[in-house]
Amino acid sequence: MGWGDVRQKLGSARRAADPVAVHAAAAVGAAQLPAVVLIWFVDVTTGDDYGVMGAGFGLACLFVLAPLWLPFAGLLHACVQTLPAGLLARLTVRRVHGPEWLWHQAWAAVLGLVWAGAVAALWGLPFAATAAALVAFGILPVLGVAYFRRAARSRERAWGCTGTWILSAGVSFVLLMVVFGGAVLATETGVVEEYEPPELSAGQLTGVWRGEDGAVLRLHSGGRAELTALPAVSETDDWFADPPYTVCEGTGTWELVRGDEGEGADEGVEEGEDEGLDRDGVGLRVGGGCGTPTLWTIGGTEHEPELFVLFGDPDAGDLRILTRDRVTAP
Repeated sequence: MGWGDVRQKLGSARRAADPVAVHAAAAVGAAQLPAVVLIWFVDVTTGDDYGVMGAGFGLACLFVLAPLWLPFAGLLHACVQTLPAGLLARLTVRRVHGPEWLWHQAWAAVLGLVWAGAVAALWGLPFAATAAALVAFGILPVLGVAYFRRAARSRERAWGCTGTWILSAGVSFVLLMVVFGGAVLATETGVVEEYEPPELSAGQLTGVWRGEDGAVLRLHSGGRAELTALPAVSETDDWFADPPYTVCEGTGTWELVRGDEGEGADEGVEEGEDEGLDRDGVGLRVGGGCGTPTLWTIGGTEHEPELFVLFGDPDAGDLRILTRDRVTAP
């Protein structure tokens, strides 16, 4: 490769990151984010929220502070997906020809898959759903870059930096209203159903449940329990302790607590632990005086049940989840 080829490729890189492309990619990327946040909120509120109480307040804060974080989030998205895909598209067109905007979409999808693999590996999210989301997030910014570039060729149609962001705000509002209306319609028509926790019998709860940091809970028929590195409500129940729970070992007793029994129906559950939770759970009392009686609420689905406790602050506590061990029997 000669110096002429190098200069040519560097020139292509500069054009791929021209000011019009940068502003368009950042502005259109930011425009779709409020709608994405609303979709996430609908998914959270119609699924198992694990007793976390601050989702609605957090959403309100995000929208109020949107002018402060949206431009930076849009620029970040542009730098990691839209602009690199544009550079790769320009290089590809020189080799195999074809519409540049189509190659731009293809490379944006490829980068979405790459980032989805990294996110899935780091945070344990499902690859298919993550990939579908990141690929979809790349479609609108690519189309926006193509539109604003075409408009910039004419002085009469050029938007400029300020105009680009004003149009972005309008598009963002329209997308948000469309998603909001669709969410309301889907909820009212039953397309999106509110989450209902499974109703399990005591026999279905017996077995081995595992969580983080080696936590193991074995529930035997007859009410006997064995536990290893299992968190329980501490005697002080200090929300600001680190961690806000006590780790227990040994044996104990358990029983199924029905949500319709009402608050304080079971003496084996610490008063207040089931407050506001009209759900079934496992009331666990650890032998040897470790911690206080703890209610592990039943969540998940009938086929993939879970037991969980939110320790500490109900708005931002330490959530611990136990999942069924399908291999080991108690």
